[in-house]
Amino acid sequence: MRKYAFALMALIGLYGCSSKVEKSNSKPHVVATTGMLYDAVINIAGDKVTSEAIMGPGVDPHLYKATQGDLAKFNKADMIVYNGILLEGKMSEILKKLGRKKLTVAAAESIPKELLKSAIGYKNAYDPHVWFDIKRWKYAVNEISDALIQLDSTNRQFYEANTRSYITQLDSLDQYVRNQIAEIPESQRILVTAHDAFTYFGDAYGMQVEGLQGISTVADFGLKDIADLIDLIIENNIKAIFVETSVSEKSINAVVTGCKEKGHDVKIGGYLYSDAMGEFGTEEGTYIGMFSKNVDAIVNALK
Repeated sequence: MRKYAFALMALIGLYGCSSKVEKSNSKPHVVATTGMLYDAVINIAGDKVTSEAIMGPGVDPHLYKATQGDLAKFNKADMIVYNGILLEGKMSEILKKLGRKKLTVAAAESIPKELLKSAIGYKNAYDPHVWFDIKRWKYAVNEISDALIQLDSTNRQFYEANTRSYITQLDSLDQYVRNQIAEIPESQRILVTAHDAFTYFGDAYGMQVEGLQGISTVADFGLKDIADLIDLIIENNIKAIFVETSVSEKSINAVVTGCKEKGHDVKIGGYLYSDAMGEFGTEEGTYIGMFSKNVDAIVNALK
């Protein structure tokens, strides 16, 4: 890990010492690490900036390693947006170093510490999956908005109007989620997934969340973890569990098989978007669309 970080930091230095990448004379260039952040940027900034995401559909940010091409994008950017709270684990040092050279925003770190949940199994760390509580995520959206205004104050009123409009849409989404979850019988409001990406979701919307792995997919799990999860599913007569689009389904399939061997038929309730959204340009490739699809899948399988 240290060798990897040292090599990439050396590349950053080389890019910095080389001739500057030519900037557009008309629009600032913004680079976001994840799809959720990229979606916030384009909802706020519209066509006033050019923007791109480093990680696309199905990419696990916990495991992602920046490439030389990514570093070129970072160095070309006028502003970099990342989640922070160690979501981009293997890029964290690089992103902090870049922050000494240009406007860099750790959007989720704007959330008050008292609203962050401790990461079980990790000392002095917080769960980074904050986008699954819309009310918490709005802090990140506002942080991005403030940074865009700092970057391009000429378009302040445009950004402020778009931010207000987007926040209104997020409030409507929040109410939709609450209405949908209410359709699940209280005894069945248990969400079983591959890893603990949905803790904030459970906290916000009244669901017990059980993940086979911890908050990071780097965490290991063993036969006891599988056995404990099987027992929980059987004891609570859970009808469905869920695969994640950015995590291998092998572990969840092992749980399904174990339940069947004990006489309990649990089904795969669907694929949930956790650490990555769907294809850009589709409904699932937006934050609101991704969130809605997840909720619909959960409710349809558990109610």
